[in-house]
Amino acid sequence: MSTRQQQSTTTRHDLIRVRGARVNNLKDVSIEIPKRRLTVFTGVSGSGKSSLVFGTIAAESQRLINETYSAFLQGFMPTLARPDVDVLEGLTTAIIVNQERIGADPRSTVGTATDANAMLRILFSRLGRPHIGSPQAFSFNVASISGAGAVTMERAGQTVKERRTFSITGGMCPRCEGRGSVTDFDLSALYDDTKSLNEGAISVPGYSMDGWSGRIYRGCGFFDPDKPIRKYTKKELQDLLYKEPTKVKIEGINLTYTGLIPSIQKSMLSKDVEAMQPHVRAFVERVVTFTACPECDGTRLSEAARSSKIKGISIADACAMQISDLATWVGDLTEPSVAPLLTSLHHTLTSFVEIGLGYLSLARPSGTLSGGEAQRVKMIRHLGSALTDVTYVFDEPTIGLHPHDIQRMNNLLLRLRDKGNTVLVVEHKPETIVIADHVVDIGPGAGTSGGTICYEGTVDDLRTSGTVTGQHFDDRATLKKTVRTPTSTLEIRGADANNLRNVDVDIPLGVLCVITGVAGSGKSSLIHGSVPPSAGVTSVDQGAIRGSRRSNPATYTGMLEPIRKAFAKANGVKPALFSANSEGACPTCNGNGVIYTDLAMMAGVATPCEECEGKRFQAAVLEYHLGGRDISQVLAMSVTEAEQFFGAGEARIPAAHAILQRLADVGLGYLSLGQPLTTLSGGERQRLKLATHMGGNGGIYVLDEPTTGLHLADVEQLLALLDRLVDSGKSVIVIEHHQAVMAHADWIIDLGPGAGHDGGQIVFEGTPADLVAARSTLTGEHLAAYVGS
Repeated sequence: MSTRQQQSTTTRHDLIRVRGARVNNLKDVSIEIPKRRLTVFTGVSGSGKSSLVFGTIAAESQRLINETYSAFLQGFMPTLARPDVDVLEGLTTAIIVNQERIGADPRSTVGTATDANAMLRILFSRLGRPHIGSPQAFSFNVASISGAGAVTMERAGQTVKERRTFSITGGMCPRCEGRGSVTDFDLSALYDDTKSLNEGAISVPGYSMDGWSGRIYRGCGFFDPDKPIRKYTKKELQDLLYKEPTKVKIEGINLTYTGLIPSIQKSMLSKDVEAMQPHVRAFVERVVTFTACPECDGTRLSEAARSSKIKGISIADACAMQISDLATWVGDLTEPSVAPLLTSLHHTLTSFVEIGLGYLSLARPSGTLSGGEAQRVKMIRHLGSALTDVTYVFDEPTIGLHPHDIQRMNNLLLRLRDKGNTVLVVEHKPETIVIADHVVDIGPGAGTSGGTICYEGTVDDLRTSGTVTGQHFDDRATLKKTVRTPTSTLEIRGADANNLRNVDVDIPLGVLCVITGVAGSGKSSLIHGSVPPSAGVTSVDQGAIRGSRRSNPATYTGMLEPIRKAFAKANGVKPALFSANSEGACPTCNGNGVIYTDLAMMAGVATPCEECEGKRFQAAVLEYHLGGRDISQVLAMSVTEAEQFFGAGEARIPAAHAILQRLADVGLGYLSLGQPLTTLSGGERQRLKLATHMGGNGGIYVLDEPTTGLHLADVEQLLALLDRLVDSGKSVIVIEHHQAVMAHADWIIDLGPGAGHDGGQIVFEGTPADLVAARSTLTGEHLAAYVGS
């Protein structure tokens, strides 16, 4: 091979080549990305960054890896369709570290999610005294079981019966079943004891006497459905409330009867609270109180598991420690028989500290981690990896990080690159963009206005490129010359949730108040854990929007309801006809617009429905019009277009118009009303949530890091929106790290000075100008540097 051919082959293998990418809003994008470099993808929220990086490059890499396994194994894996792209060359194994929350299973903790618990359990099973059993004797997910009985087996042509006994020693607390908390029910909220079942005594959502549950309760024979509950015998009341699942025959059908409380525990309490429908969540909050288990004191572990100790520390004590302290304790243990285990455990724990999560404890429920914390927990297993030439894909790794911590994250990204890996980062923060070897700017706008490559090259050339990112790259918000005067205050006294140290603070109302401090300093504990529920607070957090591919902005915001009623009134028919999830749905595709064909271990195929041509409605429904448009044309409109359409004339609907105005206010004017929620970016979902909550009656808004997923240009729009909210008489409390939001605040409350047990105190309260002038805290120093003081 000639030298020139060798060079050309080397060059080709040093690039990831994408040709003709059309995933979501990408418009035939073609790009070459250098390998073994740090490439940052930026652009306004919704421009197509995630579609290119996650939906195209990372998705195809994962699909190709999955195809190397046998068909049997692929049947157990998530099926991935090939992205809509002409050519993808030069891919390497992709490791995706995204913002998806770690599952909020009640049994999942930071320790179980990172394998640190598994190593601790082995350590205690080997070194703990007294010795109580294998590693599962220290697991709060394994119950202790014992049994005995006859076993029949064939031996030498003879059938032989032998008596066998078995026992499993688990570490689960028998009282709370390893959950750490027990539930108490307010029985008066479950039923009205003056009524009988037939009179509708049960007030649990979904337990109507007209449905299947009613048939079971009326026909089970354990009590008289016509007798008021207060007249039940002790046995009847026990059966109604606590009876374990029992087979019953009702009207010739075999059914299972379960008492009210076990049934509620299974159907409601085993679910993530965020996943519940609003009326079910309200019921649970009203009826059920969660208290720490009195038997295990919230540690989830049995008495035996807590009795075995190493140097006076039990596994419950170790899991409750701050991880930075636990790392020191493990580092001090010297025992040659478990040396490899101690080395590995110590490495995992120091990785937590290195990544800025040393303030967590292994016992922390994983569902309580913020998006940024969850992402960094996922990074831990990759930090010490000896693998090279891997593509690491990060989705805004600086989310939830104080400016003080961003430098630490940058160093980690550079370390991964320097080991010979390709690092692809979707990011908005200039502090991280500036360390990139290569920058790709996608835009120019969002949604249908985006999806093209506006710029690729170095950071220095980006500044002069004239793109939206280039124009705003060196923007710095200035401190306000005048600040608003509070109308009243919200008093918090003796706050001690999590790491807070008996904090007393007055939060000013009627102004824009920013709560800041390093990650883990106690910001969320102060606001979410200490503000009394009676204060009338509307909270917009970072939790994911729950929605299927049938959900869209129109259904999520409640806007479709008045639109359907207006269509029905104008045409003299039922509103249900104008729902693709109800009577108006195309019968061929059931209102999906596409027909899904399941191909077992191969990726399923979605083909547009030929009957409705993807419009999701029956042809007869599309004959009905409002203002000259049918329902499918309305759902295809953008928010901006629909705002004009429903604002005046024959199609004027004030209720829908008000929601559309709020969507436009938060910068979502480009979204179409019928776009599936599953295709929205993280920043778009949070702003959709914000727009929905803005219609509430609450006078106090609490926003948890609203700049998540927002481009520099979008942050300006957000600040204008926050100003409008305050000027309309609302009080806005923002938990935030972004310096532009801090500079724009009327009042700042800074928590610290550090994280975990080094935080939990108020280190500054006052105006941003005073904070900059004092420079007495880490936040003050970084804000002063940001505004150029």
